Amino acid sequence: MKPIRFRLLIAAAAVLLGTALAQSQTATDAPEPKPVHAHGEWGMGREHMGFFAKSLNLTDDQKAQMKTIMQKEHASMKPLMQQMRQTHEALRQYEQGTFDEAKVRVLAAQQAQAHIEMTIAQTRIHNEMFQLLTPEQQTQLKTMQARHEARMQERMQQHANQAPAAPEQQ
Repeated sequence: MKPIRFRLLIAAAAVLLGTALAQSQTATDAPEPKPVHAHGEWGMGREHMGFFAKSLNLTDDQKAQMKTIMQKEHASMKPLMQQMRQTHEALRQYEQGTFDEAKVRVLAAQQAQAHIEMTIAQTRIHNEMFQLLTPEQQTQLKTMQARHEARMQERMQQHANQAPAAPEQQ
């Protein structure tokens, strides 16, 4: 289970990095801000993007290349996000109305397939962006990810220790 969490952490950090790079531009070049959705277009806000760009000391060329990657991949990601949102909304009717297991299974399978495609696309984007980093920046990103993982593990442990004990059965 630990390798999966680590992969997810790396994927999340790469999304953050990519988003940071895509959004790191001067105010005069910046387009109108998009409306914020519940999960965001790429899952992270501008403050996270700038953090990674500054923390890794990205060059203007790296930022531009990463922005290009994000723009290129946006076309493939947008329909997947729309499909996932629509499927989620369709599932809601079975939560609040009459339950139909067969229809829920079909929708769940559609949602799972969209999630698989989204994961593949995100991993591809993260890899392309990671390859643009210098070896020093790659090492620095890995260090940041390891620190983040350690903090998450610590929080999970604290949460587990604070959870109320199950009542004893007599």
